Amino acid sequence: MEKIVVLDFGGQYNQLIARRVRECNVYCEIVPYDKAEEMLKNERPNGIIFTGGPNSVFSEASPHIYPEIFDLGIPILGICYGCQLMAYTLGGTVTTAPHSEYGKTETHYDKTSPLFSNILNMPDFAISWMSHTDYISEAPEGFRVTAHTENCPIAAMENPERKLYAVQFHPEVNHTEYGIAMIDSFVRNVCGCKGDWQMEGFIEKTVAEIRREVGDGNVVLGLSGGVDSSVAAALISRAIGKRLTCVFVDQGLMRKDEGDFVEETFTKLFDMNFVRINCQQEFYQKLKGVVDPEEKRHIIGEEFYRVFWNKIRENYATGYFAQGTIYPDRIESGKGDAAVIKTHHNQVKRPENIKFQGVIEPLKDLFKDEVRKVGDLLGIPKQLVWRQPFPGPGLGVRIIGDITEEKVKLLQEADAVLRDEMAKNGYEKELSQFFAVLPGIKTVGVMGDGRTYEQLVAIRAVTTDDFMTADWAKIPYDILGRVSNRIINEVDGINRVVYDITSKPPGTVEWE
Repeated sequence: MEKIVVLDFGGQYNQLIARRVRECNVYCEIVPYDKAEEMLKNERPNGIIFTGGPNSVFSEASPHIYPEIFDLGIPILGICYGCQLMAYTLGGTVTTAPHSEYGKTETHYDKTSPLFSNILNMPDFAISWMSHTDYISEAPEGFRVTAHTENCPIAAMENPERKLYAVQFHPEVNHTEYGIAMIDSFVRNVCGCKGDWQMEGFIEKTVAEIRREVGDGNVVLGLSGGVDSSVAAALISRAIGKRLTCVFVDQGLMRKDEGDFVEETFTKLFDMNFVRINCQQEFYQKLKGVVDPEEKRHIIGEEFYRVFWNKIRENYATGYFAQGTIYPDRIESGKGDAAVIKTHHNQVKRPENIKFQGVIEPLKDLFKDEVRKVGDLLGIPKQLVWRQPFPGPGLGVRIIGDITEEKVKLLQEADAVLRDEMAKNGYEKELSQFFAVLPGIKTVGVMGDGRTYEQLVAIRAVTTDDFMTADWAKIPYDILGRVSNRIINEVDGINRVVYDITSKPPGTVEWE
């Protein structure tokens, strides 16, 4: 299988680089820079990409690479810090730039370079996205300069004989014009990849692997109703049918009718055993009087853990355990020397007193957009496959203050009106995420010539490419007006609707 390896030097765009390579229909993995030598002893990828990073290459404390990697004859593309690292390691000069470059920068290209020559209609200069304090002042021997800016004399360089290429800018981000085409040129023209990695082939291969590993055994999977666990369930169901049991914990903090929708979907469309645990009252009781958001998250997580594993322990603690781990989960939860960004629910340690024959993670090498493609091909309803992100604690962190059954139902109804109106207007496709929040504030209103003192609901909607930053969505006033009128008229207990116009940063997407 064709494969590109991304060596991670701490860059914030490491996953985006890997996604861009996969968009070329070439399989790609991210490997920590200090594991490169060990990895290359066992396999020879078609190409290697060095990521950016926050360090200066001339600092002894910064990450470096073993020099012999440049003599293997494997094509290498260095990006930002990776560009400087290549120059520094091979005898070039890297120093603090007289003028730092950040953001959109006019860049002049030598279009005879293999990175640029096959890009249709590419001009001699275009905008690239820069983010660097240091720069290469002198290229290593044997390299020629293939791009420059007003303040950066070596914005790209190459040594085609050694198959070494480097760019100071970030071609993986949308802000760099023709950047994605540059990555495609590296993958196809320099590395010689044909681009034959397809989702259909992934499904066939994965189903065969599950059958081979499980044999005539059984598998149990924790089904949340989210994209990842749903697609994992569908894949395993295709492989082993009724020998898969999906356990679904309905804790009462999901969106309106969502539990029933999940049950109907997986009992009617797929060949499996479906077990639903209705434990809403247990969760409401545990959360009674709790207002701190982190304490709510902790209680919801612990209670879910207890309910789910007690059910497994009683009935299904044999065979194999499956989970919907995807590639970003494995990267973000921290591996080896990698920093722990956040611990994901499906990366938490399982109870020691439950011994499975093995763990099945059919999506562990896929990104979210790839998981959605698999879900579409498997026939999962689009409402599940393309659902927006939903917090693990559910509506528990969209209700500010203490949680009660009455508040949950109030928020479910308001949120359902919002979703229905966005769907009717076709505006949901314009938004990355939108939802209702119950801030726990009562306001005075007038309805039917009488005074009211009821709950306020806030609407949150954002647009974003990666959820690292987000802008508040500019929903047309007439649509917002209809949403407000419907919520106030259709949901008893609400008399005011407000719209959140805070971007991230300084805010976050969720309120808690």
